Parts: sequence; C-alpha cells; structure tokens
Amino acid sequence: MGGPSAEREVSLSSGRECAAALRDAGLDVVEVDAGPDLVARLQEIKPDVVFNALHGRWGEDGCVQGLLEWLRIPYTHSGVLASALAMDKQRSKDVFKRAGLPVVESVLADKGEVSKRHVMAPPYVVKPNNEGSSVGIYIVNEGANTPPQLAETMPDEVMVETFAPGREMTTTVMGNRALGVTDIITDGWYDYEAKYAEGGSRHEMPANIPQEITDACLDYAVRAHDALGCRGVSRTDFRWDESRGLDGLIILEVNTQPGMTPTSLSPEQAAHYDMSFADFCVWMVEDASCDR
Repeated sequence: MGGPSAEREVSLSSGRECAAALRDAGLDVVEVDAGPDLVARLQEIKPDVVFNALHGRWGEDGCVQGLLEWLRIPYTHSGVLASALAMDKQRSKDVFKRAGLPVVESVLADKGEVSKRHVMAPPYVVKPNNEGSSVGIYIVNEGANTPPQLAETMPDEVMVETFAPGREMTTTVMGNRALGVTDIITDGWYDYEAKYAEGGSRHEMPANIPQEITDACLDYAVRAHDALGCRGVSRTDFRWDESRGLDGLIILEVNTQPGMTPTSLSPEQAAHYDMSFADFCVWMVEDASCDR
C-alpha cells in the first residue's frame, strides 16, 4: 500500500480497509508502505501472498508485479503485461479496437504543443497517458478559443481524446463474470474529489438504464478484461450518450486495481450480490498467483 505515485493517499486508504477486512476474516496481515526497501521488507516478512493495494504508477503498471514475479510471491490482481497495457491508455485503446470494442479517437501529443494549439477540434479531454483516479484531467469545451494551459507537473507526453458526453457508468469483473452496472451521478465531472470525497458522487446500483445497455456493459467489460489478459478483479469505466442508444456507449478505460476505499465502486457492486467486503478481499487473496 502507499507507494510514491500521485495516488498514494488513495492507496493508503485502500490498504487500510483491505488489511482490516482480512484480519476480520482471520488472516495474518502485515501492512507495508511500499518504498525503496520493498524487496528487503518482503524477504524479511516471507508472505504467502501479497495483497496489492497500490494504485497508479509503479504499483499498477507492471513494475511491482515484475518484482513479485522475480521473488516468486503470489499476488492479487493482474500480472505484468495486463497491468502495463491497462495503465498505458493509448495502448489499451489499441487493444480494445482490435477486439471490436468501442472507444473514442485519441492521440499522444507533446505537452508544450497541447498548450500552444488545439491538437484536435474541441471538445476534447487532456490527461496523462499513465495515471488513474482522474489525476490531471483538463476538459476543453466546444467553442474554446484557447488551448489548455497544462500544469508543470503534467508529463511531457499527454493523451488528447475526443470528449465523450453522457452518463458515467462502471462494471466490475470478478474472475470471469461481470457483477453489474453502476450509474455514477455527480454535479459535474467525475474528478478526483468526486471519486474520493464523502458525498462527492452518488452511485445508483443497479443502474436505471435499458436492458440492452446493461447487457452491453457486462459483455464489453468481460471482453476488455480478457483482451488485456487481466485476472482477479478489474473495473471497466464507460460513458453513455443516451441520445445515440447503443452507439453512444464507449469504454473509457480498464482499472486493473480498482479502489477499495469506503466510497469505492467495486466493493459496492460485490455487496449488491451479497458478498461482504471481507469475503471480497479473501476471494482476491485466494485467487492470487505469480504467472505473469
């Protein structure tokens, strides 16, 4: 848990929740704040399984997965390749396209160039290509006269993608089955604050949407999970433009290590199907492996 990424605080919250749940289920748990001494700590602890509650770069992009493969310690969630693909938004979109899944058009561009001119016609979104939790999101509205002025903390290369209007929805995949569809209701953009602040958003589960859209979300989520080679639990995020019916449903991204905080979506979906948070965490531990 923890680690050095931009999502450190979310990871610490996820880690604390999961550790408490696993202790309640009778497992012996040691909490490790991942730092430069991670290998030494793991060699000292000699765990049977690592529950990977890291989010963002290094913990969710194949890096720590490769380390755990090297040490031959089984770990939760996806392996090296699936983690790396899912964290790289552009490459994961390429995989989805080849699998026949719907995504919006996007390009990778130099940060300085994006701040100088519109690299695509507005409306569009600018975001880091390899961060999660809506870190560093810029929305350029239709009719905007000037390009966005990106913060110095943004990476040198960013993703610019066509803005997808509509409702924000998400589906958790657990093993080989999709759990359901949640409609995420906010007063504005589903940003970092809306995701993690108390009352930042309202989750409607199951989503009040046509059966055709529910079925498509469940199908697309499993297909995206499989196309990337994910294992364990993943969560696929969608936007749906009601005015266009099924054609208005697109995949935003797949999260290989969904948040496990008190306001997170995947535990809510598991609970809807009568799986307690502790049972959900134990399932992930029992599903752990180290097979890349």
